[in-house]
Amino acid sequence: MIFPASITRTLALLLLLLAGHGLSGCASAPSDTLFKNPDVQLVNVELVRGRLLEQEFRLRFRIDNPDDVDLSVRSLKYTVFLEKVKLASGKYSTWLTVPAHSYREFDVPVNTNLWRQMKDIAKLLRKPDNPITYRLQGELTVGLMFRHHVNVKRSGTIVPGAFIPE
Repeated sequence: MIFPASITRTLALLLLLLAGHGLSGCASAPSDTLFKNPDVQLVNVELVRGRLLEQEFRLRFRIDNPDDVDLSVRSLKYTVFLEKVKLASGKYSTWLTVPAHSYREFDVPVNTNLWRQMKDIAKLLRKPDNPITYRLQGELTVGLMFRHHVNVKRSGTIVPGAFIPE
């Protein structure tokens, strides 16, 4: 189908204006220097059910938003280690909003098979008063229109005896 020259020019001008309008949004988007990275923490690891070949955990994460505006979280890729043993890894893709200067906690259900690592875990738990090093690695994807990826690296120690009831 051939369009008259006036319609073709109008259509080309309209497409040019739309493209220019879309690019102007990039210039007004917050830059990395204005954006303060949120803080991601692993707050709790709860064993829901433990079987020989499958363990179910509930990982509780906390995201702190230091910015003046609400933070839209798209997804969290995570890997959790106890010493050198990989406890769990996965991707949580439910969108959530963290209010400005606030935090939000959420639970992630995890199914895993630690059968091969049972010997290493038993060694770690042999002395429940000794601290165990944990490590959280991952990537947090935030933003509505413009995605921003935040690398997550956190480590610390836990004392298993503190969580075992007497």
